[in-house]
Amino acid sequence: MPSEGRPSASARDPGSFRDSSGFVFRREGVLYRQVNATFADEWEAALEAGILARWQRGGLLVGHEIIALDNAAEPAQAYAVLRPDPIPFISYPYEWTFGQLKDAALLTLDLQEDAERSGFTLRDASAYNIQFRGARPLLIDSLSLERRNGDEPWQAYRQFCQHFVAPLALMARRDVRCGLMLRDHVDGIPLDLAATLLPGRTRLSTGLGSHIHLHARAQRSLADGDASPRTASMGATRRAALLDSLRRTIQGLTWNPRGTEWADYDRQTNYTDEGTRAKEALVAEMLRDAGGEVVWDLGANVGRFSALAAGLGRRVVAWDVDPAASERHYQQLKAAGTTNVLPLVQDLVNPSPGLGWAGSERAAFIDRSDADVVLALALVHHLAISNNVPLDWIADFFARLAPAAIVEFVPKDDAMVQRLLRARRDVFPDYTAEGFKRAFERRFRIAAQAVIEDSSRVLYRLERR
Repeated sequence: MPSEGRPSASARDPGSFRDSSGFVFRREGVLYRQVNATFADEWEAALEAGILARWQRGGLLVGHEIIALDNAAEPAQAYAVLRPDPIPFISYPYEWTFGQLKDAALLTLDLQEDAERSGFTLRDASAYNIQFRGARPLLIDSLSLERRNGDEPWQAYRQFCQHFVAPLALMARRDVRCGLMLRDHVDGIPLDLAATLLPGRTRLSTGLGSHIHLHARAQRSLADGDASPRTASMGATRRAALLDSLRRTIQGLTWNPRGTEWADYDRQTNYTDEGTRAKEALVAEMLRDAGGEVVWDLGANVGRFSALAAGLGRRVVAWDVDPAASERHYQQLKAAGTTNVLPLVQDLVNPSPGLGWAGSERAAFIDRSDADVVLALALVHHLAISNNVPLDWIADFFARLAPAAIVEFVPKDDAMVQRLLRARRDVFPDYTAEGFKRAFERRFRIAAQAVIEDSSRVLYRLERR
């Protein structure tokens, strides 16, 4: 406990160091945001204009409570302290589906257009300023807003193009997996790189030709000293035209989620209708018995069992390696207005590492685990046979993620395992029911198990030792 009424020790968030206007910190597990005195005038102007409150009422900006200044982490610099509403799970753009990145881009444009109408502007357009509550994006940076300086152009234009236009264009016009390039380029995909990789015909596109190709050429000219930097002027009409052009460009980028290996996997299972109903009943029973509030559905596909967990009142993070399956899942959740399921793209064999400054600015996949229960249905055989991951390593991994797990074991005589083995030699002598139990009982106690009707598959409810 803090002594003499003083706050206890504070820890700055590793991802909140670039902004001189303020920063995010934690104290005793609670998240706070400090507003620095250097940003006081802009902060007061934004409060007086009522823009932040309007965005919060509309669900566009994370809510916050302004609390006593003596809660500041660095009092000498502090002007105000906020306690933001918690975001259930922090995800990153390189884990989003195409639709999620597109919706985050459109929200950013919505906010900039609304800010313009009140004489303000977003001073940055980072994709990392957006998070998702279920299938709904929202801005989390309450300090993004500042007063517009006369006819100054939108200063975040280049950042918007790097964080949104370039990756979406590459995902739509080349390959949806280009979104993973955001792992290597945490400040957004460089426009000259995007221009090189995009099909040549995109130079003739009104939107991509301007916002990628000509934009990249202008940057190169400036870097080479062929052009002189000058103070640009852009009146309200031209700024509105720019935002309209960006909106039409983003809206014109589409991707149909099909054609990947597992996009239709939910329709390809070898369960009978009775077996499917029996599996759902068993999973529901095990979820109820496992308790907890947060479920990580690993290999969620289009979210059939994520929905089951959500229907039991759990908050679900639904991970899948297939971008088409995750996109279908996201679009279903978006249409339904679901807020307690978050679908994300993740290769569990090569999960998101710590990135950015000192490898900690963007936290690693495993360091963000907040699960009470891991749900791993029809997954273990893909990890063990397709990727040669030993069963005891899989057990160790699941045990690091959550204190409880519900795991389906699919034996070698199952058609889906035989499908995997057709393409390779069977070098997996330990991949048996006995080998599975031996590996997992090192880290878990088997609390319950049941054979799924009309199959040889077994469901296990496991409790970490």
